[in-house]
Amino acid sequence: MADGLEFTPASSTPKKDPAWNHCQTYQDGLRKHLKCVYCGKVFKGGGIYRFKEHLSGRKGGGPICDKVPGDVKATIQNYLDGGGSGRMSRSQMDYQEDLSSAGLVDNHVQLLVNPLEYSDSGPNKRRKKDVAWLHCEALKVNNRVQIKCKYCGKIFKGGGIYRFKEHLAGRKGSAPVCLKVSEDIRKAMQLLLDELPVRPSRGHNLTLEDMKAGIVSPISAAGPMGIFGNHHDDDDVNDGGGNSESEGVDGLEINLNSLLHQGGTGNGKEDGTRDNRSLVAGAGGANVENSVHVKLGRFLYDVGASFDALDSAFFSSFSGMFSHRGGAAEVLGLSSRDLRGWILKNLVKEVNEEINRHKSTWERTGCSILVEQRTTESGRIVLNFLVQCARGTVFLKSVDASNIDYSADDLYGVLKEVVEIVGPEHVLQVITHVGEHYAVAGKNLMDNFPSLYWAPCAANCIDLMLEDFGKFEIISGVIERARSITKFFYNQSAVLKLMRTFTYGNDILQQGATRAATNFTSLKRLADFKLNLQTMVTSPEWMESPYSKLLGGMAAMEVINDRSFWSDCIVIIRLTSPLLRALNVMSSQKRGAMGYVLAAIYRAKEAIRRELTKSEEYMVYWNIIDERWQLQKHLPIQAAGFFLNPKFFYGSGGELQIPTSKMLDCIERLVPELPDPEVQDKTAGELNLYKSAAGDLGRKMAVRTRETMLPAEWWSTYGGGCPNLARLAVRILNQPCGIPVCNWNHIPFEKLHSSRNCLERQRLADTILVQCNFRLKQMSNESRKHNSGDVITFENNSLIEDWIAENEMNLEDYGEMDWMALVPSNTNSMQLASSVDETEDLGTAFGDLEILNGLI
Repeated sequence: MADGLEFTPASSTPKKDPAWNHCQTYQDGLRKHLKCVYCGKVFKGGGIYRFKEHLSGRKGGGPICDKVPGDVKATIQNYLDGGGSGRMSRSQMDYQEDLSSAGLVDNHVQLLVNPLEYSDSGPNKRRKKDVAWLHCEALKVNNRVQIKCKYCGKIFKGGGIYRFKEHLAGRKGSAPVCLKVSEDIRKAMQLLLDELPVRPSRGHNLTLEDMKAGIVSPISAAGPMGIFGNHHDDDDVNDGGGNSESEGVDGLEINLNSLLHQGGTGNGKEDGTRDNRSLVAGAGGANVENSVHVKLGRFLYDVGASFDALDSAFFSSFSGMFSHRGGAAEVLGLSSRDLRGWILKNLVKEVNEEINRHKSTWERTGCSILVEQRTTESGRIVLNFLVQCARGTVFLKSVDASNIDYSADDLYGVLKEVVEIVGPEHVLQVITHVGEHYAVAGKNLMDNFPSLYWAPCAANCIDLMLEDFGKFEIISGVIERARSITKFFYNQSAVLKLMRTFTYGNDILQQGATRAATNFTSLKRLADFKLNLQTMVTSPEWMESPYSKLLGGMAAMEVINDRSFWSDCIVIIRLTSPLLRALNVMSSQKRGAMGYVLAAIYRAKEAIRRELTKSEEYMVYWNIIDERWQLQKHLPIQAAGFFLNPKFFYGSGGELQIPTSKMLDCIERLVPELPDPEVQDKTAGELNLYKSAAGDLGRKMAVRTRETMLPAEWWSTYGGGCPNLARLAVRILNQPCGIPVCNWNHIPFEKLHSSRNCLERQRLADTILVQCNFRLKQMSNESRKHNSGDVITFENNSLIEDWIAENEMNLEDYGEMDWMALVPSNTNSMQLASSVDETEDLGTAFGDLEILNGLI
């Protein structure tokens, strides 16, 4: 008796473990207690394994028996180490049970466990549970562990357990293939490699618990780079709500059981082929969009990177941060074939779904087709078709126009086709570049589709105005003198370094939307740093430098110290700033420009007259504006947008000088006559309600928000009393007036239109569809405009080249140059341009008929 318990000899029960011969047992309900026959110690937990540690003298597992005979102690020690009887140790038997319960192997499969790697004793008590360890023997040679394949005898002196798994899985190239391993084990290794797309980092072996939990390596569980749906970004949320952790575990077990017990591939395909998308879904069955592979694919397509980047040796070395060996493509389970294949397929589907969401907006707010013309490196003329609505801008297609560019009939045919694709009932206007052939094609389009307008790009018209301004001798002379400063500074490393020291890391140039706009934005930027530059050229650092003695240095110093130069700069800036503001209004992604374009041009003419005062002086510039605006003048839709903007209409006391005929023209063209012609009559009749601010239009809230709400939103909120006019107002005010300046760098337009393989053309067309729509989506975030950074490294530096490139480059004139010594341009420098909304400065009074007559 011990503690009131009656023990019976354990050997009376048929047990194979020799430890049962050295203890007595007592059954207490469902629990079995053990008592050592030598020292009398009672074990109420831990089972026979803990008792064997007691007999063998293993420290840490329990109290040690000091009365056990030496031969018994040696027998038990040998048994724990897996020797003697040849049976599996307790850790081996536990692991076999774990494998079977996890569905990793059939119960009848006998797996050898190496005692060296699975001993439960020793200082570290290692219990490695990576499945591959069950199929090898570990040999210690000079304190290094070498792995010997249990089936073919191949010894691996390096590469670790991951390389051995590739050996068993039959992966060619990474390791010699085992020809003697059974098929079920080979498939198990293949599944483990395929289902876990990120290789384990050094020191982290994949365990059963890892696989069940969907963990592939420490990196996947350490933050926003998780693979199995751990993200909650707005644009990556699974519409179905995602998968829980338990769902991920079950998904892995189902795949493994399907593989090992049914002989399939674990991907659910009847033909047994491997679906690469399983790499994306991962062990947790997460949505494709939550995969690191698709995120990497989005990035590579967005920047237009070469798909061969994944094969770069330097990219492979980068992967060493995540894995102890192998290339990044292996780490991520990704290859250039994946990028061109299933990833592109998924991204095309993603973009098409976004376009479909835009289509639902087209029905409600209408849309505009934008036709961008560009010239490729080889001189090929390409037309890119975009569609803009209140939701944003999407890219539709690219057309080679080399043979049709100057044929109005052929151009009309292409425009007609795109209108029919979008839907004539949704299109309010088609905007193209300025040109006679476009005007003819646009007139034919309006004749064929009586429900839309053709319009030349207003931003293009303003750019031409700025270009004409720059041709005046006084303006071109000032620009050339300003360029003499920047060309010298930006071609001398020591001078540029000194300049950036005095400007606190800022550049004295600023890229504009176009080449003509860049001339005036850079002139303004230079004037903003006038005092900094004057301080620099009078400083000891400058005066003592050899560059101040060069012809270019002396010329720059003379211009900087010339008062008349700066006075002329200020005048030119005042003349052109309103037009630059109008250009910004045209390219704004925040709001439709239709309600503001006429106000912006009105203010530009007003500012020019205020600056020059004399009629013979300001009329020179007004004539340029009126001439370039001539094609826009006949567009009723712009006058209607001006009229329907409550900020301008009511700000002018309800007496905005817009002919009623302009509004009636818009109603007849943009409000469908069929199936109910009375809708046009009702819309025209509701104009009086707007003029008198009747009903909700005259509420205090409506009055307060005339200048603060977007015009289209204002009509949606307060236009309930005149629903037909409100619907027309929303459709007009959401429209743009120009074609946005897009960054199409590294997009393969030339490859698309020069390819003579039909399948490759289709893939390139889909590639461009994805890339262009990614770029347009980012453009909607205006805070990401590329207007800071080192101007020398601008991708699109053709716009600013005239300000930094010498006409004739002679390196001997510049002495020693070292770009590495430069003070980097401050990308977080102060923003010298106004951050105020461009439309806030447009005011409300527009009663000057002299100005209006040239615009409407």
